[in-house]
Amino acid sequence: MILPARRSLAVAAGRACRQALLVPRTSRMPHTPVCRVRAATYSTTPIYRQNTFHAQLEASPSTLPKVAPELPQTLTEKIVQRYSVNLAPGKKVKAGDYVTLSPHHCMTHDNSWPVAMKFMSIGASKIHDNKQIVMTLDHDVQNKTESNLKKYQQIEEFAKKHGVDFYPAGRGIGHQIMVEEGYAWPGTVSVASDSHSNMYGGVGCLGTPMVRTDAASIWATGRTWWQIPPIAKVTLTGLLPLGVTGKDVIVALCGLFNNDDVLNHAIEFTGTEETMRTLPVDDRLAIANMTTEWGALSGLFPIDSVLQSWLRAKATVAAMSNADDSARNQFTHAKIDELIQNQLTADPGATYAKSLYLNLSTLSPFVAGPNSVKIATPLKDLEAQNIKLNKAYLVSCTNSRASDIAAAAQVFKDAATDGVIPKVADDVKFYIAAASLLEQATAEETGDWQVLLDAGAEALPSGCGPCIGLGTGLLEPGEVGISASNRNFKGRMGSTEAKAYLASPEVVAASALQGKIAGPGWYQKPEGVEKVIIGEGNGDHVHDKAISIEEALDKLLAEAEDMIAAAEKSMLAESAAPAAAPEEAASTEETLTEILPGFPEKVEGEIVFCDADNINTDGIYPGKYTYQDNVTVEKMAEVCMENYDKSFGTVAQAGDILVSGFNFGCGSSREQAATAILAKKIPLVVAGSFGNIFSRNSINNALMGVEVPRLVQRLRETFGKDKALTKRTGWTFVWDVRRSKVTVTEGNGGATWSQKVGELPPNVQEIIARGGLEKWVKHQIAQN
Repeated sequence: MILPARRSLAVAAGRACRQALLVPRTSRMPHTPVCRVRAATYSTTPIYRQNTFHAQLEASPSTLPKVAPELPQTLTEKIVQRYSVNLAPGKKVKAGDYVTLSPHHCMTHDNSWPVAMKFMSIGASKIHDNKQIVMTLDHDVQNKTESNLKKYQQIEEFAKKHGVDFYPAGRGIGHQIMVEEGYAWPGTVSVASDSHSNMYGGVGCLGTPMVRTDAASIWATGRTWWQIPPIAKVTLTGLLPLGVTGKDVIVALCGLFNNDDVLNHAIEFTGTEETMRTLPVDDRLAIANMTTEWGALSGLFPIDSVLQSWLRAKATVAAMSNADDSARNQFTHAKIDELIQNQLTADPGATYAKSLYLNLSTLSPFVAGPNSVKIATPLKDLEAQNIKLNKAYLVSCTNSRASDIAAAAQVFKDAATDGVIPKVADDVKFYIAAASLLEQATAEETGDWQVLLDAGAEALPSGCGPCIGLGTGLLEPGEVGISASNRNFKGRMGSTEAKAYLASPEVVAASALQGKIAGPGWYQKPEGVEKVIIGEGNGDHVHDKAISIEEALDKLLAEAEDMIAAAEKSMLAESAAPAAAPEEAASTEETLTEILPGFPEKVEGEIVFCDADNINTDGIYPGKYTYQDNVTVEKMAEVCMENYDKSFGTVAQAGDILVSGFNFGCGSSREQAATAILAKKIPLVVAGSFGNIFSRNSINNALMGVEVPRLVQRLRETFGKDKALTKRTGWTFVWDVRRSKVTVTEGNGGATWSQKVGELPPNVQEIIARGGLEKWVKHQIAQN
């Protein structure tokens, strides 16, 4: 038997060995040991834990010292620390913790009225902090129907009644307004009921999406729940070459790291000062914006000298132009001084779930598509294919700022003859819309806006428009389009039978000019560069090797500790009691989840299989219905999954269990992706993995979900040759909620197998049983 004292000595010896082997690394840089805590399993969830986050219980003052041990934090964790409430004294938050978050700002857009209706339906009458809330109208600004204008009027009146900052239709895209008006301030947390709130990370603000129900909760209480995601560090090395942009950086990252490498992670971008100086703030905003498409929940840049210079310029302009409106001005030199004096940076030794790197010096212009950001191709390869175009777009919050408009205008200026601006190619329509009126005004002052109009571009109102599939200029069946926007999912910008590519503003402009996918010829390949250099680690091979050795030793040590603990447990059990029958032994080890009264212990049905990865929210619920607030439940059921498979509605039946591949529900924050599935009377979705925002929407709207990668693998092995997009399988699926176990029967006479899955704890059961978070909050208000 290995006694506890001997085990402690063995572990200590292992750690000493590990540190001795790491001497070469520790002589180069300080190393802070990381404490690894093994999670405990409980047989049931006590009542007092049900409405308490684990992160708050973990450091309960009744059980732990008031001062927590020093724990290095990432930049993400430090910002979350500032905006978490009700933490135990001395508690330092870390990835994986559930926290109660009180964001600095919360933005809603065209969905403000649905949020307001949720807000009122839960019994709330007064916004908790009206300075926390921002409302912008930006998505369907071209829609002049009576119903849309009425909704816009209702939103404006609601904002005025509650004293909320409001920006009307045509003023700009909400995310751009959040940045240019200073709501998204460095070192703060700002959220929005839109998936591209990641963009705020371009100015060092932790931006992350929330859904409508969360927004209503923030309006009513000033706070909501959040689980800090695993954090990935992306190190940028080298220097960005001439003719390569931030858009090329993120398109390359999405396409080259395309195996869900950062799915549901928070990203922190880092690099040397020399490297980061080649990425101005506008490029950072484009990169952070599209970390959404990369699968991440945030994309945070450092609060460095580049950002500080940008802030100083904004403060100087604001001081000169807004002397009579100083109360509203967010940009002041005093505020920037305070930011620098209390500057947040990641601690040395902070723990990251993974590290990736990209050498910017080896990057060339890239294009994403068709119809996927996971397909990234060097521009030169597509130029050789002579791909003809029908439409080009310089729109969206990603790349339609004044600097982007200037880059596009320069393409036409360079092609001018005797000062005459050339026209876009015959049979090509070129649409432009500035990210905001302020950005458009800047472009007008420089003459760049007029250059594009002279070239034949059609100006649209400042708003989302074609990017979200609304208004003028959508792609028709069989057409090919190229856009500087962020998302090119099938059917996103129009017909599901069209092809959409994404590229930088200058490539979009050059393509519009030439009538095919083309570049302006600004990029010159550096000597000796033959391929893009990417990889895992920090890009410093000596340092990365040392880290790899350390991680390997950590793994060996953990395995040794587990083996010792298992041996101890086994020997102690054998000496303390007689041997039990196999059935008795199994039953004593089984963990049980408490089931609330009225909640089903089991959920079962026939499997209907949608065999695809990355089925996005546009595929589940088409964007053209998203901002129609009067869609009936029957209509939602009818159009459910139609952008993925038009036959889904006739194949799938009420009571089926929907099974799909990996990253199911990626894309936008629309809650209808969950409610449309419920409207189809499908109670449970099973996937290899879920997009985080879909998981959140599911819980908030009472749709159950569980991840079973093995089931996806077995279905593909069995039905892989069947080309139907939606397949009735004849297989049955049973989820035993009490035992956190699923059982699959592979058709009549087929094999039956089971496996453990994640627990559905009673606090989540209660939200689902109440019919979603909105009704749960309403019940809580009524009780209080």
